[in-house]
Amino acid sequence: MNFQLSEEQLMIQQAARDYAQRELIKDVIERDEKAIYPTEHIRNLAELGFLGMLVSPKYDGSGMDTVSYVLAIEELSKVDSSVGVIISVNNSLVCYGIEKYGTDDQKEKYLKPLARGDQTGAFLLSEPGAGSDATAQQTSAIDMGDHYLVNGVKNWITNGNTASTYLLFAQTDRSKGHRGINALIVDRHSEGISIGPHENKMGMRSSDTHSVQFTDVKVPKENRIGDDGFGFKLAMKSLEGGRIGIASQALGIASGAWELAVKYAKERQTFGKEIIKHQAIAFKLSDMATQIEAARFLCLKAAWLKDQGLPYGIASAMAKQFTADMAMQVTTEAVQIHGGYGYVKEYHVERLMRDAKLTQIYEGTSEIQKIVISRAISDGDI
Repeated sequence: MNFQLSEEQLMIQQAARDYAQRELIKDVIERDEKAIYPTEHIRNLAELGFLGMLVSPKYDGSGMDTVSYVLAIEELSKVDSSVGVIISVNNSLVCYGIEKYGTDDQKEKYLKPLARGDQTGAFLLSEPGAGSDATAQQTSAIDMGDHYLVNGVKNWITNGNTASTYLLFAQTDRSKGHRGINALIVDRHSEGISIGPHENKMGMRSSDTHSVQFTDVKVPKENRIGDDGFGFKLAMKSLEGGRIGIASQALGIASGAWELAVKYAKERQTFGKEIIKHQAIAFKLSDMATQIEAARFLCLKAAWLKDQGLPYGIASAMAKQFTADMAMQVTTEAVQIHGGYGYVKEYHVERLMRDAKLTQIYEGTSEIQKIVISRAISDGDI
């Protein structure tokens, strides 16, 4: 692996950094407090090509590589990981599945507007009783000949109310277990879809999270992705890439908190000198920097493997598990370094700590990543 970033990658990183530090920062505290969806920011970032970063220009995407994607998500998440997760879901989970496995008609009708950012997408896998265990799908998609009839409830859906396109996973034949699950593209405005209240979350509060209920929703047969029963495989392949996005968010949260902690430590004085000159603080910052750098290399390795067309599932699980846990540790230390100021919203680090917690939970908890990694060890893949 070449550790030197290309000129294009550096330009993408700088563009994301400039937008985050110049624009996202202005209203991030208010959006967090009031759980306001960042509509204008998403529109602006779509114009910059970030909503379809990983999509081929053939389908109106930006055609960037996954390394660039990691760099951009990190920079945006340093300031607002809610924006990071919106972009991550659209790229890694929704656009990926349609571009990789969809038909030409599906790509023309759904992928292009998603890649341009004219629309956003949502990934509907989790259910009240099927979070980490994706095989336990209860939402049904009954085959009615020329269409499916969908009934069920999906939980914790990012972009649940703002998305125009849903990538839905539902059980068509329970006797086949996970081989009976299908992936369907669903128009969010279809008759029979109702949206639950906005979830009042601890962190990432300006991302749009809802439950979605389906009651006799008709989905045309041509909206199925892949062969009958392909849905579970599609979900698992999508999550492999999705974990790179989540790891990048966690990386950004941690590095953003570290930068704020360094800045504060250079300004705050005790006993006649800046606190960064006290060994107790200097050692904390040193440990934090080392953890962040280790996490960054895990994220970039997973991204590089994906770009090379090599297996990256184990690498993405490692990146997600390590980086999410690291972000929780680093943000907690950043609050501690700020002392009492770290506990108030004005200094941002308390928000970053709240955001970090979610990265340990969604896209499969840290424990789920350990299952993936330990199975690879047992199978001799590591």
